Amino acid sequence: MEAGAQPHVQLVQQATNVGLNGRRAGRAASWTPARPFLVRSNRLGGASRWLLRLTGWPPLSRPPPCLCCSSGSSDHIPTLHSHCSMAAAADQAWTEADTAAARRAIPHLRPGLVHLNNAGCSIPMHATLAAVQDYLAREASDGGYEVFDASVDALRRPYTALATLLNCRPEEIAVLTSATAAWQQVLYGLAWGWRPGDRVLTSVHEYGSNAIALLQLAGRTGVSLEVIPETPDGDINTAALQRMLGSSPKPVLVAISHIPTSSGQVYDAAAVGALCRQAGVLYMLDACQSIGQLPVDVQAIQCDFACGTGRKYLRGPRGSGFLFCRSDALDKFEPAVLDNTGGSWSGSREYSIDPTAKRFESYEMAFAAKVGLGVAVEECVQLGIGRIWSRVQHLAQQLRQGLAALPGVTVQDRGRLLCGLVSFTVEGLTADELQQGLAARHINTSVSRIGSSRWDFEARQLEAVVRASVHCFNTEEELQRCVEAVGQLAAAAARGGQR
Repeated sequence: MEAGAQPHVQLVQQATNVGLNGRRAGRAASWTPARPFLVRSNRLGGASRWLLRLTGWPPLSRPPPCLCCSSGSSDHIPTLHSHCSMAAAADQAWTEADTAAARRAIPHLRPGLVHLNNAGCSIPMHATLAAVQDYLAREASDGGYEVFDASVDALRRPYTALATLLNCRPEEIAVLTSATAAWQQVLYGLAWGWRPGDRVLTSVHEYGSNAIALLQLAGRTGVSLEVIPETPDGDINTAALQRMLGSSPKPVLVAISHIPTSSGQVYDAAAVGALCRQAGVLYMLDACQSIGQLPVDVQAIQCDFACGTGRKYLRGPRGSGFLFCRSDALDKFEPAVLDNTGGSWSGSREYSIDPTAKRFESYEMAFAAKVGLGVAVEECVQLGIGRIWSRVQHLAQQLRQGLAALPGVTVQDRGRLLCGLVSFTVEGLTADELQQGLAARHINTSVSRIGSSRWDFEARQLEAVVRASVHCFNTEEELQRCVEAVGQLAAAAARGGQR
């Protein structure tokens, strides 16, 4: 290890030297954090943990930045400009009647259960559940192939609905089994053309599955994996990114997560896209936690690829995911794998590839889940993504304020823009103990561990956090229940472990 390098860098380098089946790869991976990231790592510690500002945003003395296109001031909370496709819906304030309607749409939710695990797996609306059940029932009565042939419109719905939500064309959408499957189809496909010395840029808060794949490919191909540093207020450092994009050799890919799995931080994805487009570098956005929660306009963001999942904020079925691939990026590479859906056996020694994003799809998947995904996305579009985002921000701010006021509780979110994921710890309790204590009080949350966000957690000296994630159907009363329950658990821990 080079002098002055951080210990965690050495661990990452060692991990990437292992190839398939545990064998040592032919080339060691090169993982080079940008210097500002290392400086930040040295600064962050228990005595300098990030504190959440709860005094509210400053008065808007000039236009706030647009959530989609990032124009306007960067000092204030983002809004939506009138020229953005989702702006009109955001103008309609959320009312008590809306909350009541949202609750009626989830009649199967167990009475008394507070579901604050929407960033893990949200509660599907009745229409989505009914569509999935109906498709499965028809498969059982009429036969799977026959129901598939008779369900052309229902199976086309995910493409048209996602195209509306993301502001793209249906031909630029592929439906897969998960966001990870979509991400890997692109990443491993691109990697066929990578050579030793090529550079890939990623983010500090990259998700564990993404980081593992990047590290594996760094070990296989010899590419250099570089981490884009953050600004002091927790956004991606676009000035540093611009320098990294301008360095030689030019990066072959920028791959970042819009929102991490472990906190409410939201990166300025559009600013990244503008720089990548200017530099002529491919840009992959993992929007797994953002699509369905906040407006994601792929034209404004200027990403070449974006992946998402059905089960989180879209409230679709598990086992459903999707990929956006910009038309002009389709022919720059081949998918990681092809079958009879993504390609055709066109000659005894030849194959052809589907001209649309369907080239990334595989023949087999749960078609009931695909139908349910289409219904879920249509429900999201009908409700209005701007209105959902406004409601989610309101609820998340209320939860953060309540938790931060409790003795012994630390809200771990940091960032210029925060979303519906609220992460926190309690002194004297492990994250698992806290999550289990809340579950015993009929409150669903989840635990984010270091393996899901290692670079970020190591920099902040965290092992795990509890994540409570709100959605538009949650109520203020449910959040108060959560705050009171955390307060009880924190007080019991302070008394010596009595719960």
